[in-house]
Parts: sequence; C-alpha cells; structure tokens
Amino acid sequence: MTAYDNFKFTIDSDGIALAVFDVPGRSMNTLTASVLAEITAIAERVKTEAAIKGLVITSGKTTGFCAGADIGEMEGNAGSTVALTEDEKLKKQFDSAFAFNRVLRGLETCGKPVAAAINGLALGGGLEVTLACHYRVVGDNPRIQLGLPEAKIGLLPGAGGTQRLPRLVGAANALPLLLEGKPSTPSEALKLGFVHAVVPTGSEVTSAKEWIRTKGDPTAPWDKKDFRIPGGTPHQQGGGGQVFVLGNAMLRKNTYGNYPAQLAIMKCVYEGIQLPIDAALRVESRYFAQLSNHPTARNMMRSMFLSMQELGKGARRPKDEPPTDVKKVAVIGAGMMGAGIAYVQALAGIETVLLDTTIEAAQKGKAYSEGLIAKQVERGKLARDRAEATLALIKPTVDYADVKGADLVVEAVFENREIKANVTKQAEAQLSATAIFGSNTSTLPITGLAEASERPENFIGIHFFSPVDKMGLVELILGKQTSPRALAVAIDYVKKIRKTPIVVNDSRGFYTSRCFGTYVGEGQEMLAEGIAPAIIDNVGRMTGMPRGPLELSDDVGLDLGYKVREQTKKDLGDRYVAGPADALYEALVVKHGRYGRKNLKGFYDYPAAKGPKTLWPGLLDLVGVKVTEAEPPVVDELKKRFLYRQAVEAARCFAEGVVTDPRDADVGAILGWGFAPWTGGPISLIDTVGLAKFVKECDRMAQAYGPRFAPPQLLRDMAAAGETFYGKWKAAQKAA
Repeated sequence: MTAYDNFKFTIDSDGIALAVFDVPGRSMNTLTASVLAEITAIAERVKTEAAIKGLVITSGKTTGFCAGADIGEMEGNAGSTVALTEDEKLKKQFDSAFAFNRVLRGLETCGKPVAAAINGLALGGGLEVTLACHYRVVGDNPRIQLGLPEAKIGLLPGAGGTQRLPRLVGAANALPLLLEGKPSTPSEALKLGFVHAVVPTGSEVTSAKEWIRTKGDPTAPWDKKDFRIPGGTPHQQGGGGQVFVLGNAMLRKNTYGNYPAQLAIMKCVYEGIQLPIDAALRVESRYFAQLSNHPTARNMMRSMFLSMQELGKGARRPKDEPPTDVKKVAVIGAGMMGAGIAYVQALAGIETVLLDTTIEAAQKGKAYSEGLIAKQVERGKLARDRAEATLALIKPTVDYADVKGADLVVEAVFENREIKANVTKQAEAQLSATAIFGSNTSTLPITGLAEASERPENFIGIHFFSPVDKMGLVELILGKQTSPRALAVAIDYVKKIRKTPIVVNDSRGFYTSRCFGTYVGEGQEMLAEGIAPAIIDNVGRMTGMPRGPLELSDDVGLDLGYKVREQTKKDLGDRYVAGPADALYEALVVKHGRYGRKNLKGFYDYPAAKGPKTLWPGLLDLVGVKVTEAEPPVVDELKKRFLYRQAVEAARCFAEGVVTDPRDADVGAILGWGFAPWTGGPISLIDTVGLAKFVKECDRMAQAYGPRFAPPQLLRDMAAAGETFYGKWKAAQKAA
C-alpha cells in the first residue's frame, strides 16, 4: 500500500477510503507543496482503483481541519522572484495559483464521491479543499470556524473560493464572507448552504461515509447541465447584477480604494460566475497572481500574519530564560482598564485580585466581567459552569494583604507619578522577591516610575489598550534596570492571556502612545490652520485609519490628554515646547468642561440616547475655519501628512533606540492605534515608498508645515546607502 507523509490512508470493508490529514511535526495542518502533491496522488488513486467507492477526507489534529496555505512558504516563493521581470513574476505566480486549482479540480472530478468530514476549523485553503469535495459535514461545535480570511492580509482566496462559494450560496451571500474574511460557525454555514450537515462532535467521519454509501454523488453541482447560480447571474438572470451595483458602492465606502484585494475579489466573482468553472478558476488565478506581486499584499501578509504570528509565539522572549507560568496576578485599579485586564486574566484561568480604594469600586470592576461573561453564555459561546468558574477567579478587595502570593502585579491607576509610586510601595510590601511589578502606563517613563521600587530589575511597563477584551496588543516597556527575567515573565503572561506582545525601550510615550499622539496632533494642527473639522476627520478615515483624529481624541478622553500634557510640562520644565493643541485643550477641558465621549462633550456633541454625534458648534469660535472644501490634490496632501507624520515618528523611535525590531513597529502600529493596515505599518510604508523618496517628501513637508516632519539622520544615512529597514533587519538576523 502506498504511504504518504501528510495523510494516513485506509480503505474500509465497504470500499470507502479515508484520508486523515495529519502533517507531522506541526500543531496545525497547512497546505504545502508536499501536501498538494499527495492530494493529487490520492485523487488519482481513488479514480483508478475500482475497489474504492468513494473518499472521506478528515483531520488527525485536535487543533482543527486545516488552517490554509503555508504563508511562510508562499512568501519564500514570492521572494525568490526578485530577479525576474514583472511579466515573469506574474506568470510564475499564475502558474503556482493555477496549479493549486488544478489539484482541487482533479479531486472534484475524480469520478467518485468525495466527502469532507470537518472536525475542526477550516480556514482559507483549508475550507477551499472542502468546497472541492462533493459533500461537507461538520461537527456541532460553535468554536469551529469556517471561512476565507485572505482579504484580511491583502489576498483573495486562490484555490477556487471566489468561484465555488458563490455557486453554492449566491453572490449576495458570498461577497460579505469573501470581502470581510469573517468566519462562520457550523450552524451559520449550514444556514447559508456551504455545508450539508452539522452532526454531533465525533461522528463526522461516520456521517460522511453514510452519505457515500447511500447517496454519494460524484458530480459537483456546477458540472451539471441544469446548474444555475443562486440569486442569478449578471446579464443572464434577473437580479443577478444588482448585487454588484450596490456592492461597488459599499466597497468604496468601506475601503476608500486602499485595498486592492477587495476590488479584485469583486471582479473575480462578477467575471467568474458568468463562465464555466474551469475558465472561472483561470480568472481567479490571474487576479491572485496580480495581488501576490502587489506591495499592499506583501506588506499585509508579512505584518498581519507572519510577524504577528512570530511575536505572538514569543519571538522577542529572552532565549536563555526558563519558561514561567503566571498563576496569580493582582490588578490594582478597578476602572475600565483594570476591569478589562481582570476579565482577560480570568478567562485565561489566572487567579485575579482586583484591588481599589473602595470595595464598591472593586466590585464595580468585577461587574464588568460579569456583564461580558453573561453575554457569552447567552450567545452559547461559554458554558454556564465555566462562566461561574471564571468569575470565581476574580476577587474584589481593598486589602493589600490579598496581593500576597501574586506572581505579577499590574498597576492600572491614574497617570500620576505620586499615586503610582504609592501603589508600588504598598504592593511590593506584600510580594516575594521574585514577583514582577508591571505598570500599565501609557506615557510615563518606566525608569522614573521604577525609582519607587525596591527591586527595579523586576519592574516593567505592561501597556494594555482599551477596551482590553477587544484589543489584541500589549506593549512591554523595558526600563534601564529591567531584567531579562522580568521581560520573559511578562511575555509568558501576555501569551497566556492570548494577546500579542511587542517589546520597546523606555521613552516618554514609549512607541505606541508617542506615534498615536502624532496622528491626533496632526489633526489638531490642521484645525489650527483653519481646515474644517469635518474635512479633517473624513480624510483621516480615507487614509485607512479606523477613526478621524478628532473622533479619536474624544474616544481617548480630552481630559486625559490634558492631564498627560500637564504631567509632561511638570517633568520637562523649561524644555517643554508648547504647540497649538495646548491652548485648544486648555479651552476645551478647563473653560468648557468638554472631556470627550465620556461626558458626551468633546470636539463632538454626543446624544444621551442613541443617535448620531454632531460637531460642537462652539468649536468654530475657538478656531477660524478657512478651508471648507477639499479638492483631490488637497485631500491627497492631507492624507500624506497624516501617514508620513506617524511614519517619521516611528523612524525617530528607531533612531533613538526605542524600537529595535521592525516587526514590533509595524504590528504595534496596526494593533495598537489602528495605523492604516493596507500599508503593512509605518516601517513597511517607508520601505515601500523608498527611503530616498520618503526623505525628500519629509524635507518638503518640514519646509511647508514645520520641523515635526524633519527626517532623522538615520533615514538620511539609510537612503544614501540604499538600505531598507526590513533588509537591514534580515541581514542582522542572518549574521546572528
């Protein structure tokens, strides 16, 4: 019997073959060149051996069915095409993509019924393999995810996903799944119609075999003469084109033309469903090839998949430190941030002490977790017994004696040096000599805060982002005396609560707060110049930022911005340089009591009941508006100001040694403050633009708008040497 490296192959007494997908040495199945070759061999065997009546494909992994294509292998293949011409690159990418389609088409047309027994998540190419099967049965587990997330990293499903899914569920239902990349649960997939049955967990293979024995149909619906696209086909069936008329408008509204993948997906579906399946797959492969060579796709793939995965696994962890397991953590400060930290800790099974100045405040902090967990139980995502056990892990208290025995403390009190110092001393009095103390500060230098500690080597910055339950990043800040062990414990903790850690060195504002501040600050500079606030926020969103800079200021809190400025003035003394925003914040916060969304008054007015926010009319009295309309050249310049201002600050962080790894910079920017994901992050943006061109543009803007755009000497030196950030980093990694 033929042996396979990635599949265990058996044939039962009924002649039904079972291929168990189980890539050796990996926790999750992925699709590599080796796997695809074996799928081809298995399909040929099923086709030619008369004794085989059908085939069931399932997974031997407890982690899932298949997570899709091996992105690392894809990037390696893409990188090997550097010396080729553009046409040669496109042909190489097309041949690679179409080879994948040819493999699955061979499976689909093998002449025997093929069923997928989906016993875990099936994403990307993993789901596309199942779509090429004639029957799909999935286990009844709401935690199983079925989806095509390629658009999230700048690509499109390249193994038939843009063609088979619309043929199963119609373009209207398929497009949101393809364009947004959101996964479906088994019940949702059944309702939409891209799986045939949901069965009790563990019975997937039995059910799939039963279908082959009793009903097995070896022909895909689209290979039958009477096949019609559900919902209609453009230019052929009534109503089929209306989906794309509305879809184009929605696409522009949601992406502002920044994401080529989404447009390519629309084109793929529109063109493909009007063609026979084999021609349609060629259309998909052509668009996939074009995207693969697009800088947006390359940058998004690297930052939002490879780098994020590497950092999430602890790429920045000191290699010589033994692994640790944080079991008890004290969170000091039960406000919104502290309450959110307590929630994610408890979900991860960590015993949590939630301490505040009054028991009412501490209990209110726990109530935040109670509300979130109740919603999860209601939606069927969390069993009631687990919910109760999770809540039991959170102990609200006012007594520092309860901190005793904690492996880690996360201080989440106000951005005030004196308050933080007092908390540090009280907590350390209860801690063992090996416990780590983490400060959740967003701006105050860690080295200065560590002066209140008796063990500064155990003191580290652990900067969460709000809301903690939704934000995936934690910024770890190293003070001058922070030890490698403290960093190792912090990274192990962040991994345990399922967040992505980045590591930066100490500085005022560190990396994320410092660079995020340039975005909102540039919006305020524009406001001071007389540009209408509506233009500022609309253009901010057009760059790919999640919110306009004035909106974001309100979300974070104008009073917080004011307090940070006041603390910075106090710390820097005569070295502090006031900007236009200082007077604006003074007027908004002190004179008018406008703190932002929290008290329904900021740059915007917020209705007490549900309803749209509106710009505060009094804002026009504080600033003289001169620009009320913006033509494309003006919009392009404003967009460039927003992006380049943030990117040049990221470069300064490199020049000053605050950031030392481009992965930290790009992933931290995208996850931390929503820097335009289509760029791959500020460092990827600089590399893509080119160092020389970027420096030239920054010099021009420095002349036009001020020294805040002036590039650091590091950029000039790199431009002169023809270097890139990622090129230098890879060379250093190779040398090490």
